Amino acid sequence: MTDAVKGIAQISELALSNGDRLLQVSLIAIAGGVGLLGGMVIIPALRFLFSWFTPQFLTEIYNRVVIASKSVVLTLVTLSAMELMLLLIPETDWLNPIEFCLSVGITALSGWILSKLFRGFFDTKILGITFASNPKVRGESIFLLRYLGDFAITITLILSFCISHDINVVGIVASLGIGGIAIAFAAQKTLEQFLGGIVLTLDRPFTVGDYIGLSDGPTGKQGTFGRVESIGLRSTKIRTSGKGTLTVIPNNALTQATIENFSGAKKVMSVMMIAFTQHLSNDEQALIRQIVMDSTVDIFGLDWRSTEVSFGENNAQISFFILGSNELSMELRRQLLDLATQQITKQLKNQNISFTLDEPTIYVDAPISI
Repeated sequence: MTDAVKGIAQISELALSNGDRLLQVSLIAIAGGVGLLGGMVIIPALRFLFSWFTPQFLTEIYNRVVIASKSVVLTLVTLSAMELMLLLIPETDWLNPIEFCLSVGITALSGWILSKLFRGFFDTKILGITFASNPKVRGESIFLLRYLGDFAITITLILSFCISHDINVVGIVASLGIGGIAIAFAAQKTLEQFLGGIVLTLDRPFTVGDYIGLSDGPTGKQGTFGRVESIGLRSTKIRTSGKGTLTVIPNNALTQATIENFSGAKKVMSVMMIAFTQHLSNDEQALIRQIVMDSTVDIFGLDWRSTEVSFGENNAQISFFILGSNELSMELRRQLLDLATQQITKQLKNQNISFTLDEPTIYVDAPISI
């Protein structure tokens, strides 16, 4: 292998001395082709190794990320092989733009794949551990951890790219810091409103079209109620009910006010069907109902008081009602409910109750009274 690398380097030096750019480009293209073929062989081989020698959750992550995004992974391997060949070729000015573009592509694809891997590990491992240790965990807190992981990956890759290309990160950050301080003093109120807009965008207590009510706050608007018409970077416009006038409220005031959203409440009914191999006695039905209640009572965002268990001749229909304010919280609570479903099936097996679980669980939007 070492002799082959030395041979490629010698050929590259000869090509450079003769000014043969075509040969250099050919070597880069050949390296990309070798990387592509190698990736097509290595990816299935690693899948076999993962299925035999690693825990099941790692195999699931590999299948969910690498196998499902095989084309992206192959592109990354191809670009990496071309980048490696560029490192072996003597440095020339005309190759620098090519190397820069390859590095940008590698950094972007690496960030995408690492983010997918982190989210796969998060969903299959961290979520289960968190739910087991604290069933009442808030969905928004866990998703904040997920976004912090993505943010850390992004910052790490950007810093690595800047350092590898001799970009003075410290100087850029220092310049931005000094400029930011000057701007902050000059436009303090405007920045407060702008940051308030960012907070509203991230937290999303309401969206355009929602009907909201505001309590007494720094705006002096007592009992303001109306429909949100627009959410800007500096202010939010609300069409008040009754008068029909347009109220413009600075975003920093909204971040400090108590907001009651009359449109954002969501309720999803989750229906799980269980078929039993024999007729259930009254005691067995009571036991199953108790298992369901005990497994779901501590899930934050689940309306356990509305949980229903209906028994047929040889089956049971379990209806759960999930409450949430946005799609992210609803998604997490569905995942927590899936974990609770696994607990229910495990406890039923421990009680020697024979059953089959219909897949998949059905989710239906349900009306909610406000």
